[in-house]
Amino acid sequence: MKKCRITVMRISHYDDLIKKYENPIEHTCDLKEGQVFIANGWEKPDGLCSSAWESISPFVMTLSHGGENFYDGWMKNPKTAMISCNDGFRPVSFYIEALNESADI
Repeated sequence: MKKCRITVMRISHYDDLIKKYENPIEHTCDLKEGQVFIANGWEKPDGLCSSAWESISPFVMTLSHGGENFYDGWMKNPKTAMISCNDGFRPVSFYIEALNESADI
């Protein structure tokens, strides 16, 4: 099973939707753009939000087991995926890469 690198590429924040629909909450996402996690297949990396993991884990699992070419050519590199978490108020986009060797880490 291959390891996968998960990089936080973008964090969006929709103030208009938050103001209109969300109840006030004290704590939101702690992720930072450029932050990197290494996943060992089915294991959620430490520090990665559980909700984000639920959104991206099927893609991590597929890539870690050698799957590729999601949605018939969607990504330029077939051994990658760009997936966002399911937070509609402040979605985070993750770039997921299957690593070939420990040299990729």
